[in-house]
Formats: sequence, structure tokens, C-alpha cells
Amino acid sequence: VVLADWRKIGIAAGCIYLGYVIRSVRWALLLRHNKKVPPLSLLGTQVIGFTAVALIGRVADLVRPYLVSKKTGLPLSSQVAVYIVERLFDAGSMGLIFSCAIVFAPAGGLPHAELVKKAGYVFLATTLLGAIFLLAVRLAGGAVATLLEQAFGIFSENLGRAAGTKIRTFRTGLDTIRSFADFTVTSVLSVIMWVLIALAYLETMQAFTASPQLASITPAQCVLLLAISGGASIVQLPVLGWFTQIGVVAAAISSFFGAGAEASTACAAMLLLVSFLSIVPVGLIWAQIEHVSLRKVAAESGHAGEELSGAAAVEFPD
Repeated sequence: VVLADWRKIGIAAGCIYLGYVIRSVRWALLLRHNKKVPPLSLLGTQVIGFTAVALIGRVADLVRPYLVSKKTGLPLSSQVAVYIVERLFDAGSMGLIFSCAIVFAPAGGLPHAELVKKAGYVFLATTLLGAIFLLAVRLAGGAVATLLEQAFGIFSENLGRAAGTKIRTFRTGLDTIRSFADFTVTSVLSVIMWVLIALAYLETMQAFTASPQLASITPAQCVLLLAISGGASIVQLPVLGWFTQIGVVAAAISSFFGAGAEASTACAAMLLLVSFLSIVPVGLIWAQIEHVSLRKVAAESGHAGEELSGAAAVEFPD
């Protein structure tokens, strides 16, 4: 019998919900140079958007920028650019947390310690390279776009043109970060949000008190599982993807930490429920209140995204 401390699971869900509040504040911050909006005014777009992804799959990723565009009256292209920047900060924050947790983990505290620590160094190096790339695009986006167009154009003219267009769109998003203060505040919010997500994982895993391996899980081990779970969720299919992710995470818990099959599966299912699906009831209610059809808005955002991708490359000023 798998026993769980539901108070810890409640704390974990609270951390995830607080993360959505931070997402709203962060997006509002990234908009402030184009249009000032109250920090919590975009909370509904975040909640509904992630609900759409949970129920429909990654094809609904553009629902959030689409809803923000509708709510603020700003062009969808500008919000897609903000979405790209947001994702970059997410990746950088997660990479930084993962690298620090793994590199500074005590000796013997991780399974396959040498391999995992090498992965930590790779993540840290990738995060630093990402920051350098971000700075290069921010300072000389046009030159970087032209360089990539020429490089990829050797293999395919269409590929080169697409790469240049994406870099210019990304450069537009980075225009929302106009000072070191903007960068610092956005970075701090992103790190806090991912610390909350990691804490939610830790509380959920330690909630399985009947499993000694899970009840005594360490923060470094938890962050390792968070990275594995994140990789498993990259291709999120509707409903079917839930079971795929549970299977991958359960296998990781069992092989890395030695937990029993029943406890591993229950823990993996609860991690998915807390970190990904717990927002669905709130999102469905919020969508009803705002008269938003998830399927309709997913289709509309996808169509709008295709139109943006198919548009001719536009030269943006450096």
C-alpha cells in the first residue's frame, strides 16, 4: 500500500499555482515598454493557455501569446517574440538550477555521479552559451540573422531564410529588455518560479512516506528528476502523452533511486497531476467565465502562427 502525506502534496500544488502568478507578472514586465498592464491582469491568459496545452497538447503552445495579443491589442508577432524570450529565460533558469544542484551535490548523493556531474557541467556551459547568444542577438540581431541566413543558406535557401526570420523575431522580443535592470528582474522572477517548481517536486516525492527512498529524497536528486521529467514533456501529446510521461518518470525513479514499482508509478502520476494537470480545473472554469473555447482558440492560434511563419522575412533595425 502506498501512503502519502497530503499536506505536502497540497504545499506542492500551492507552489505550482504561485508559479502561474509569477508567469503573469513576468509577462506583464516584458510588455511594459510597449504597453503597461497590471501585473496580474494576464493571469487568466497563463492559466487558460497551460490548460489548453495539458488537454490538447503542444500544438496549443501559441494559445498564451494569442490570448495576450487579444487582451492587450498588441500584434501577435510581438507576443510570439515575448513567448520565445520567456522560454529562453525558462531554459536558462532551469539549466542554472540543475547545474548548481548537480555540481555542488555531496559525494555519493547522486546515482551515476560521474555521468550526472558531467551532464551538470554541460548544462552550465550551455546556459552560459545561451546567455552569450542572447547578448549577441540583443546587440546585433540583424548581423546575427544575416550570418545564419548565409550559413544555413548553403544547405537550403528556405532554411536560411527561416533562420533569419526567427532571429529577427527573437530580436524583437529582446527589445522588451532594454536595461540591465529589466534583465535582472526577469532573471530573478524566472529563477524564483523554477525554484518553486523544484520545491513542488521535492514536496511531492517526500510525501510518499511509505517509501524510504522517496521520503528521504534530496534536493539534488529531485532536480535531476525534474530535468528528466522536463525532457519527457517536450513532445506532449493530448492525454496519451500523460501516460508516456508517467512511464518515463516512473522508470527513472525506480532505476535511479531504487523505489518500488508501485511507489514509483504512484509518485510519477502524482508529479504529473501536481505540476501539470492541477491547473486544468481552474483553467476550464476561467475559460467558461471569459467565454473562451479551448479548441477554437487553439485552432485560431495555430493558424495565426502558420501565417506568421509563412510571411516574408521583415528587416528589423539593429
